[in-house]
Amino acid sequence: MSAVFLGVRHHSPACARLVGRTVDELRPAHVLVEGPAEMNGRLDELLLGHELPVAVFSHYRDEDRAATSWAPLCDYSPEWVALRAGRAAGAEVRFIDLPAWHPAFAERTNRYADAEARYAEATDRLCRHFAVDSPDALWDRLFEVEPDDGLAERLDAYFALVRGDAEADAGDRSRESYMAAWVRAAVAAAGDRPVLVVTGGFHQPALRALTGTGQPHDSGGGTGDGVCEHGTDGWEHDADGWPLVPAPSDGALAGSFLVPYSFRQLDAFAGYQSGMPSPGYYQQVWESGPEAAAEGLLRVVVERLRARRVPVSTSDLIAARSLAQGLTTLRGHPRPARIDVLDGLAGALITDDLDRPLPWTSRGPLGAGAHPVVVEMVSACGGDRIGRLHPGTPAPPLVHDVATRLAALSLDGVPGTSYRLDLTDAVDLERSRLLHRLRVLGIPGHGRISGPEHGIDPVFTERWESRSVAGREAALVEAGAYGATPAEAAAVALAERTRGAASGADDLARALFDAVLCGMDGFSARLLGELSSHVGELKDAGALGEILSTALGLWRHDRVFGVARGPLLAGVVDRATERLVWLLEGARGGPGVDFPRLRAVAAVRDAVRHADRLLSVHPEAVVSAAWRISGDPQAPFDLRGAAFGLHRALAPVPDASGDPAEAVRAVAAAGTDALGDWLAGLFALARDEMTEPAGATVPADGQETGRDAESLLDVLDGLVCALPEDAFLAGLPALRQAFTFFPPRERERIAARLLERRGVRGSSRSLLRTTEDPLLIARARALEESVSRLLARYDLGATP
Repeated sequence: MSAVFLGVRHHSPACARLVGRTVDELRPAHVLVEGPAEMNGRLDELLLGHELPVAVFSHYRDEDRAATSWAPLCDYSPEWVALRAGRAAGAEVRFIDLPAWHPAFAERTNRYADAEARYAEATDRLCRHFAVDSPDALWDRLFEVEPDDGLAERLDAYFALVRGDAEADAGDRSRESYMAAWVRAAVAAAGDRPVLVVTGGFHQPALRALTGTGQPHDSGGGTGDGVCEHGTDGWEHDADGWPLVPAPSDGALAGSFLVPYSFRQLDAFAGYQSGMPSPGYYQQVWESGPEAAAEGLLRVVVERLRARRVPVSTSDLIAARSLAQGLTTLRGHPRPARIDVLDGLAGALITDDLDRPLPWTSRGPLGAGAHPVVVEMVSACGGDRIGRLHPGTPAPPLVHDVATRLAALSLDGVPGTSYRLDLTDAVDLERSRLLHRLRVLGIPGHGRISGPEHGIDPVFTERWESRSVAGREAALVEAGAYGATPAEAAAVALAERTRGAASGADDLARALFDAVLCGMDGFSARLLGELSSHVGELKDAGALGEILSTALGLWRHDRVFGVARGPLLAGVVDRATERLVWLLEGARGGPGVDFPRLRAVAAVRDAVRHADRLLSVHPEAVVSAAWRISGDPQAPFDLRGAAFGLHRALAPVPDASGDPAEAVRAVAAAGTDALGDWLAGLFALARDEMTEPAGATVPADGQETGRDAESLLDVLDGLVCALPEDAFLAGLPALRQAFTFFPPRERERIAARLLERRGVRGSSRSLLRTTEDPLLIARARALEESVSRLLARYDLGATP
């Protein structure tokens, strides 16, 4: 009973060749591969005639946690070669890693993510020893360009060294314990035949220790000499002794499906976290060897640059080839490595100074402003291959449902087809909802050109255009984790978008309007709960007021999207109003007018007036809060004025709402700026206080009264006329800002009353007609008076 452990680097051609040779030489009874154990019953599906790369996409969702994970495979992935070669050799082939829904993968979206970040100290030491810039260059130097003789021993030594400097986290320890249980079960079932175990090199030393097979790899392709005994390991086993796959939690939704993958998704330069960078280049290494790959990269880079009209001569190509060959020799590489070719190209084709290191000296996506030659080199290395699944591959229900709905609604046109949708038409509205659901799910194929941008945008048509469907199949499979239909999946996706304390007002506003566009009203209790919950956590009164205003407007007046008087918006209106009352009462600040906050106060007024039956906060509580804010000396003056207006608008007994004239006199004592800010707040809520005649009664519709309008105008006129010139000039901007809340017709009425008070005949429009800045006019008058005083001092007074 014996096991052979091959520690590999994911997506390494050298490791893939080693796995294939070892299977041929060893002829094992079992081949155990790091991968999702829940797929063991579906290996025939995985080994259909797919065009690689493909990935196993796994998802998990319960009330507390949602997780997704990918296990990608390409032609030169050692795991893929182990599966195919093991099957061909007649071995029992099994995946032995935990399913993606296990807590060990709670923070991991890529099953094959490298552990190099955890053993950076060892790789940095090796990089310094071998005089290379990065772990990728180190790997090429040690394994990809060296002869295959002794490869297994070099891998053993490398992974023993790097694992010796690292401590596995709790997730890795759980995974390794589970994989060790599989190894022990396989060895017990194999009899005298060997077992081959193919895992990431980081796990190999731990698995040797956990299974009692601590000896290094047998270079002759034979077996290790450790003996495993099957025993209690903390995992449940079936009747034959094999570990069971841990089941998802009760009530959770979980599963795994195959999805097409692409070289771009595999490329470290695009942000991929595992294995080799430049998958297009290493595909050529796998198919034709390092020499052919190097020559092919030189040719492709030159072709790409010439296609983009970057001048590259034949002599440049010769220079790049010569430099690459020279660097290969200088660095002691028996065959050209990727960095030899890239450095040769850079040296021959880039003549200007670079303001950053070349990207292949490190890892991660290209930064903005990268040199165009560097961009083309990286793109050429990455390749553009996109995988395709075999037609017989099972897919989640969403894939078939979307295809059926698109065809039924005539939305499956060729790329470039344009659709104009009338949102007042029932069929077009259904088309719009389907397209928005696909947009929310990130499904390619259609782009929105125009349409309403927010809930009260008076636009009733949309334009969409069919676009490329590249990537649609993979996106639909992944979106299938959210639900079986577009409506169900979009509702869950929107709920997840709003989950978490990081959701801001803009995110929630977009999610709310997306829910309206998708026709989510009354559909998803979870979406309702998430939106209402996070609306109640926002801290910016102005942004929250925008959400309340939009939601209330749709709840009251929508005749397009079908959300009027519905529960989706009702919950948002309730929580937003309650939260705003609390935020406004605690607001503090300096001088100035916060217009978004004033609009938020107006939104609270409208919610209490028109949707009081939705609110958990009683209108009397809002009235009391407004009265407290209006008299709070620490509250900003604009908010105090708005609260005074809010109290007058909502107070059940008009006489209890205070006298505006007295309030104006009290505020004016704090200065003209304070008076202007206070008036801005008042006018944002109660403009009629200035424009209605005295003694007016409260209208039946509940609009603000103007019973004290004349006295308020008298008070303001008297206060302004009594101001000294310097105080008037200082306070003029704030006063002008306050009156911007009045539309032109109402300003004209105020001007007419001012003329009447002074007994002056004329058109009130004459006071409003000037296009000059009133502040500039006041300054000019002050300058004239100063000049007149100066002339009088020297007896140079002008003739009247």
